[in-house]
Formats: sequence, C-alpha cells, structure tokens
Amino acid sequence: MFSNSKSQFLRNLAFASAALVLAGCTTTPTTTRVAETTAAPLAGTALTLEQMYSTRDYSPRGVPPTRWLADGSGYTTLEAAEGAGRDLVRYHPETQQRTVLVSAQELMPRGWDEPLAVADYHWSEDASKLLIFTNTKRSWRTHTLGDYWVFDLTTRRLSQLGTFAEPSTLQFAKFDPAGTRVAYVMQNNIYVERLSDGKITQLTTDGDDTIVNGTFDWVNEEEFFLRDGFRWSPDGESIAYWQLDTEGTPIFTMINNTDTLYPTLKTFPYPKVGETNAAMRIGVMPADGGETTWMKVPGDPRQHYLVRMQWAGNSEQLFIQQLTRSQAVNRAFLANADNGEVAEVVRETTESWAEYVDDVQFIDNGDAFTWLSERSGFRHLYRIDRDSGRATAITRGKWDVVEVLQINEEQGWVYFIASPDTPLERYLLRASLDGSGKLERLTPAQAGTHGYQLSADAQYAVHTYSSAQQVPQIDMISLPDHQRIRMIQDNAEVQARIDDLAKGEFEFFQVSARDGLALDGFLMKPANFDPNKEYPIVFYVYGEPWGQTVSNSWGGERFLWHTYLTQQGYIVASIDNRGTRSPRGYDWRRSIYKNLGVVTVRDQYDALQAMLERWSFIDADRVAIWGHSGGGSQTLNALFRYPDAYDVGIALAPVPDLTLYDTIYQERYSGLLPEAAESYRETSAITHAANLQGDLLLVHGTGDDNVHFQGSERLVNELVKHGKQFEFFAYPNRTHGINEGEGTTLHLRTMMTDFLREHLPLGAQPQ
Repeated sequence: MFSNSKSQFLRNLAFASAALVLAGCTTTPTTTRVAETTAAPLAGTALTLEQMYSTRDYSPRGVPPTRWLADGSGYTTLEAAEGAGRDLVRYHPETQQRTVLVSAQELMPRGWDEPLAVADYHWSEDASKLLIFTNTKRSWRTHTLGDYWVFDLTTRRLSQLGTFAEPSTLQFAKFDPAGTRVAYVMQNNIYVERLSDGKITQLTTDGDDTIVNGTFDWVNEEEFFLRDGFRWSPDGESIAYWQLDTEGTPIFTMINNTDTLYPTLKTFPYPKVGETNAAMRIGVMPADGGETTWMKVPGDPRQHYLVRMQWAGNSEQLFIQQLTRSQAVNRAFLANADNGEVAEVVRETTESWAEYVDDVQFIDNGDAFTWLSERSGFRHLYRIDRDSGRATAITRGKWDVVEVLQINEEQGWVYFIASPDTPLERYLLRASLDGSGKLERLTPAQAGTHGYQLSADAQYAVHTYSSAQQVPQIDMISLPDHQRIRMIQDNAEVQARIDDLAKGEFEFFQVSARDGLALDGFLMKPANFDPNKEYPIVFYVYGEPWGQTVSNSWGGERFLWHTYLTQQGYIVASIDNRGTRSPRGYDWRRSIYKNLGVVTVRDQYDALQAMLERWSFIDADRVAIWGHSGGGSQTLNALFRYPDAYDVGIALAPVPDLTLYDTIYQERYSGLLPEAAESYRETSAITHAANLQGDLLLVHGTGDDNVHFQGSERLVNELVKHGKQFEFFAYPNRTHGINEGEGTTLHLRTMMTDFLREHLPLGAQPQ
C-alpha cells in the first residue's frame, strides 16, 4: 500500500505550484525555503533521497518463486542463465546439489529471439510438467491476467495454452490431478484444455460483463482475497466454481485525462457502504462439460458472502464458508456435489465480525477437519468432528496462532507461526494434532521475525529472517533442529550499508492508554541526539485492523525514509493502537468495532501524552503525524480531533468519509446502514474537518480504484467551506500505492520532506 519517495527539495517550484492548482489545491504552496539547520557532522553515512530511490544500494534482494517438489527431491527456483532468460534449477534439500531441470533456451518458443519472461510457475503433481505464467497484466489490483505455457519434461516440448485467445487474457490456469489437462478462465468463462492433442472444451458460456464465472469482482478480490474461483475435484472428474452476478451493483467511473488527446473512462462495479453487492453462488459441473449443479446454500445471495470453498477431503462433497453481510456470523457447510444439498457443520457467532478460515484440512480419513477459532478469546487451532461438530482444542494459551503453515497428519504435527511471549515477533512452533497440548518452539532464540516455506515432509524449510535493523536473510534449514544447510541470500552488502548509516538509538517501548491498556511503540532518535535538548517528533500511523506498524521486522523503504528524517534532526515514532493486526487476542482486535477514528486516535493521543511525560527531549510544540490509506484516515482524525496536540499532518490516499469505501471492508468494522448511520457520521474524519488548526498536506492519486479520489475531493470542499487553509496534491492516474510513473516515489517523499521542514521546524532546542 505504500509508495516510496525522496527527501531533496522540489527543484521547480513554479511547476509544483501549477500542478497543485490543477489538482484542486486550496492553498498555493509557499515558495519560501526553510534554511538547513546547522548541526554537528553525522557519525556515519548520510542518506540522500536520490540514492534511496534512484539506486538499489539499500534494497535487499529476495529470491524468485521457489517451489518444493512433492516427492521430496528438493526445491526449484529460477536463476539467471548464461545468456538471456532464467534457468529453472533444482537444489537437493540436504546436499544442495544443483541441477538445471529446464534451461532458459528450452523456454524459448519457436521463432522467438528470447526466452519467456517467467512471472510464476507451478508443477504438475508428478512434476513431469511445468506450467508457466508470463506476459502478465492487471485485472483489478493484481496481475492475474496473462499467457500460459506448458513444458513437458519428458518430451522437452513447450506449448502455449489458449492460442485462440487474445494475448494476456487467461487467468488461474492449473493442472488436473493427473496432469493431463489444464483448466483456466478467459473473459469470465471456464475452459479445459487437453494436453495430449490441444482439444479445448468451454465449460461455461454465460460469462459476460455481469455474469462472472471462475473469478471475482473488484470488492471480493480486494477484501476476501478471492481471485482464483474454481477447484478441480481430487479425482479430476468435476470442477467446482463460483459464479457472481454483478447486475445491480452500482458502477464507479474514473477519468483518465492524460494518456490520450481526449479523456477516457474506466468503469467497474464497486459497491460502497449500503449499496447492492453481487449475488454469489457455487456450482459443480463435469470437467468434460455438462450441466451445473448449484449448491443450495441458504440465505439471500446478495446479503451473504461465500468466502471460501474447497473439496471436503473427497470428490463427493464441498466445504463452503458463508458470512452474513454484517460478517458477525460464519457458517460452514458440507454440500453434496451431486444434488446440492447442504448441512451446517460449524458456526462462529460474534457481536462484531467473525473470521473466515483459510486452509481447512480434513484428517482422520475425512472424519474430522481443522479449524481456527477465537472462541477462547485467542485464535487457536481446533479439530472439528465431521458428524457431530464437536470441537477439540489443538493449541491453547493466552496467545494467537498467526498463520498455519502445514498440517502433517502422518507425523502428527501442525506447524504454525506464533509469538507467545511478545506480539512484536514471529516464530515457528509445532503442536501435536492429538490435542494433548504438546507444544514445541522450533525457531531458536533469535529476536526478530521468522518466516518459513516448508517442504512436504516438514524436514526442510526456506527460512527468512529479519529484525528492525536487520535486512532479510534467506537460508535453507533442516527441521526440527533448525540447522542451516545453505545461505541462499545473505544481503551482506546491503546490510553493511545499513550498518554504516548515521543513526541514533532505536528502541521498542510501551506506554499506557487512559484505561491502563499497554500500547506498543518504537522510537528512533536523531543521529546527533542530545538528551538535554528538545526535538520535533514525527509519528507514523496506520491504526486500522489490517496493519501492525510496531514489529521487530525489517521496515524496508519506510524505515529508510524515517532514518533519513532522524539524520535531519527529527525523532520518529509509531504506536500500535488497539484494533491493529497485532496477535494480542480477540478483545484487542474487536475493541474498535464501530469506533474507527475514535478510540484508535484516542490511543494515539494518549500515547503522545505519556511519551511527553516520560521523555523531556520531545518538544510538545513540534508534533507531526503521517500515514497512508487507513493511516491517512487516522492522520486526519488526529488533526481534527486533537488540534491542540498535533501541529502537522500528511495524509496519503485517506478515506475521509467512511461511507465512500467498499461494503466488505467498511461494513465489517463499522456496521450496516441505516442503523449505524450515526456511527458512520461520528467516526468519519470529514465530520470534524472544521476543527483543523495545524498544517495539512493531502495527497491522492486520481486513478485510485481502491480508495477513491472522490473522498479527498469531498474533504477539500469541506475544508474550503470552513475557511481552512491546507495543501493538496493530486497525482494523475496513480493508483492506491501512488508509485506508478518514473520519478513518482522520489517526488512524493521529497514533497513530504519539504512539507515537514517548512511546517515542523528543525533544530534541537534547550529544555
């Protein structure tokens, strides 16, 4: 969600002023520059924004798509070939012997001058065939459209799928269990292609602008992460799929003024709060064509969400999860694939919102399945009896399971990520599936954040480690002893540059809100810090349920920009208010229900007051806050609700009026209209815009299909009505990340830095 930017002053102020006026700026930015504050030389390397955003000097490298082979023979990855393109290589998990399985030259179609540019790839179950995704482009917000090719490792033959289609129009191609056919979506219809002779069978024919088969509309892709909308049955005889009917969902229109001589329009169904959702249903059809059997899930299809669907450990039943529109109830059903009859097997009911469960696994020969629930007050894993619905706890304690990585029934273990001792870190643990409560931590005592990609037998893993000042390191380890076998990516050169930077002290801390609740925070002191002086402070905020800003993990570009600010003489801090995505239990996360923008920012304010009492080096008269997306919304709320506490705010792509956002996200946290109308009014920042006293910079991309530019335009009108002066910048056709286009990130961070320098004076002052 975040774009990068730079920290040099805007060079062409005349151009900048003109651009701001065109964007609807209510106040022409000043052309007066703030003089550099004289300070002692930095003890270390000084960052420049040009270096941060025009080079990769401080950018750690990851690894290309890595896949474990099901037979345990190793893992595969892409590596640069001697000429053009990349080879697909296999590493033995223990010896790390390297074998080129498919060379770049073999991925060069006949008549081409260069190999395919592989965006992603997948193996057939027997690893005899390779499915390659290339030539990708965006569907909604993600690159799910593209071309697919199959490479047969036996015949060494490369062939393209869906040659009848226009380029970059196929989606979600995947092998059947036997590896003899591939199914994919093209223009809202599902197709199956036989690999032996290229025969194509069109399974659905009603897909059009409103009927969507095998994929999803904008809002379901964004908020439920629903993209791939069909599933092969385990026996390969059937395909289960979602169908959406978006007829009646209001159409949102965005205008593009810059790419052509005359403006062009982009339109798509987007249900805002209280508006009509797409109708959803799930059907099963023969994989060789035929009639669809629709599952008889109860309830109005426009007032419920079918959030997850999978085969229920066999080829006869589906396991379907359904949320009510309010999302307070999640019901799981077993559905008969032959006749569509359904039976409820588990239900989660809350007074706020219920969570759906990813990666349900059927165990005990299909007699039970695994399930995540917060019924104990913390998120834990349960075994649910298929017939009775009786739940048995597999994990227990006053801590949350963050993510289930693997359920290994043969070994009797579930492997998962959690952090029982601190919400700031992440570790690998395993628990016995028998419900005995046996628990083992496999990650050694190394403070930070640990991620894992486990082999099928859980004997090996690709391990990624980082901390607040440690860039990601990636290695191959054995389990359960967690011994390193090979360093895959150490990023040593980048780490050395990070270590050489002029930096002040970085620390984690806790302060209490007014009701005594402990809040986590981090503090970055200026590079030339003097505890006997006062410094301006810049807070970074997100504050909503989909983010945690305070964690012992590498912060990437944002950490570097914050480090740059400390080199200029600012203190930088962040607080996780209640409701953020921190593994601190059900009550922590649900406490902000219908209170976004109220209790969230109250916690931020309380933290500021507690910090001012604790640390005399913070200047209470020089306080800034900034954030992006939900953080932009909280920035506005801080400025408007606590105008005496915050002097400067920078809001990027905010949601000033919560009724303008989509149904799934906003109704989950803010309730349904009309009964919650007063709550929406009170929790929306725009309601309190008349209270603005400090200096505000508002930034938005006109091509933002997620948080619409419309919201910032409404806020502009409200501020103008109340005679409030501020600065407003619109980036033409940039989307929610505000990062498209050459120089955009550098320009954005430069503008933000200039704004801070101008309105939050630098300089350490005597206490």
